[in-house]
Amino acid sequence: MKKTLSLILFLGFIFIGKSQNFLISGKVIDAETKQPLQGASVFCIQTTIGTVVNSEGLFSMRLPSGGYELGISFNGYETISERINEHVEGLVDKVWELKPKEKTLEAVSIVFTSEVKDGWEKYGDFFKAQFLGTSENAKSCSITNPEALRFYYYKKKDKLKIITKEDLIINNPALGYQLRYQLDSFIHEYKTGATESTGLPFFKQLDGTESDSLGWVEKRSEAYYGSILHFFRCYYDSTLNLNGYKIEYINEQSGSPIQFKNPYDSSIYSKTIHDELELNLAGKIRVQYKEEKPSLIYLTEKKLPASTPFQISIIKFLNGITIEENGYFYDQHDIFYSGYMDWEKLGDMLPYDFDL
Repeated sequence: MKKTLSLILFLGFIFIGKSQNFLISGKVIDAETKQPLQGASVFCIQTTIGTVVNSEGLFSMRLPSGGYELGISFNGYETISERINEHVEGLVDKVWELKPKEKTLEAVSIVFTSEVKDGWEKYGDFFKAQFLGTSENAKSCSITNPEALRFYYYKKKDKLKIITKEDLIINNPALGYQLRYQLDSFIHEYKTGATESTGLPFFKQLDGTESDSLGWVEKRSEAYYGSILHFFRCYYDSTLNLNGYKIEYINEQSGSPIQFKNPYDSSIYSKTIHDELELNLAGKIRVQYKEEKPSLIYLTEKKLPASTPFQISIIKFLNGITIEENGYFYDQHDIFYSGYMDWEKLGDMLPYDFDL
């Protein structure tokens, strides 16, 4: 996602976070015994921000201004998550209680009926393409513990389900990150071609040489421009056009694009007293990003002409969403992507605390 604007525009329209930060602290305990859970992980999902609780179950960390989904996890316990930002009260000296996991009868039964014992050999390449993607960045990724994956195939429904017995560890040397991914489930329905995956990613910077770091800066910049993260930050800052975006409504009956006269009209675009953006869109919009041509890999896979001038995506809004200044938005289940933004998957993902 190369940026071709001049240096002046480059400096003028990059995302610049506010300098404020906020404190979150507390204690993590067993919900039944009330004993501290030493070693529990406390992290902001899809960021590089996280910590581990001490022997007394205590933790403390400061977060840059913006919105996050806080995750708290410990082996053998149910992971909890909640939306937070600097305006949420009660985030200092709070007690979080984790419940031990219970193995359901359904979980026990499917082991004997549907599990594919050689699942990685049979479905591994398919899973990597659907989960990590097929871009150059995605192709560089590796899952270091594939043995954690469990594959289930339901013949009558022609459906593949993948779960994990532990967090997936994914190395992305192209962007300089290691991801710890708590995969709840990955489901692919062969009849419809629909794929759905849910989980919690946490980023960690890889160690590298000075040359590696310079390469990662360039690669991350390319991955950022035109991404979902970039798009929502630009919408928040009212700089869509300046950053090369054009959006149009999609007529539900004809499927044709309709001119979007003002994407910042007060009927759909409003800031709250806490400076959150409430975006009250409904239906589908067509997003064009004109600052970069689509990847040749994408064009080849989709059998599109090599002369295709820019990236096109479709975003379907089931309901309005709220966007924070760092690009985090909720509820994330209220939008669906197709086209280029959907093609770029985990292998091109950047954390919410990413900045140029």
